[in-house]
Amino acid sequence: MKTFSIKPADVKKKWLLIDAQGLVLGRLAVIVANILRGKNKPEFTPHVDCGDNIVIINAEKVCLTGNKLKDKKFYWHTGYPGGIKERAIGMILSGKHPERVITKAVERMIPRGPLGRQIMSNLKVYAGTTHPHAGQNPEVFDVAGLNQKNRRSI
Repeated sequence: MKTFSIKPADVKKKWLLIDAQGLVLGRLAVIVANILRGKNKPEFTPHVDCGDNIVIINAEKVCLTGNKLKDKKFYWHTGYPGGIKERAIGMILSGKHPERVITKAVERMIPRGPLGRQIMSNLKVYAGTTHPHAGQNPEVFDVAGLNQKNRRSI
C-alpha cells in the first residue's frame, strides 16, 4: 500500500465562519490551527496547504480564563537597545486591533516558514460581526458545540 500524497491542484477548500463570542481563546486557536493546516481531513499532506479558509467574527468578545486579561503580556522589541515593550492582553482586546490576539494565538500554533505564511493567509479575523466574505458562502462552524469547555461560563 502506497502513501497518498495530495497535490496542490487537487485540494478542495471550504469557507468556514466562526463566531468567537464567548469562546475561550486557547481552545479556539487550537481548533482553528488544525483546520487551517488541514489535519481534520483524511487526505492531509504535511508539505501542502490543504486546509480550509476560516473567517472569525466577534474577535473582540473572545474570553480568557483566570487572570490572563491582566497578567498575560505580549512582548515585542523596537530594535533599539533597551527597547523591549509589553502590553497586557486586556489592553489589546479593548484597543484598536483586538483581532490581533486571535491571529497571534493561531500563528504561534502553525509551523514557521513559507508554508506557514501561506496557511496564515487563509485566516481572516474581524473584530465586529460584519465581514466582506459573504460571496464565498461560508458554512457556520459551531466551535462551542464541540465541547462544553470551549465556551466560557461566567
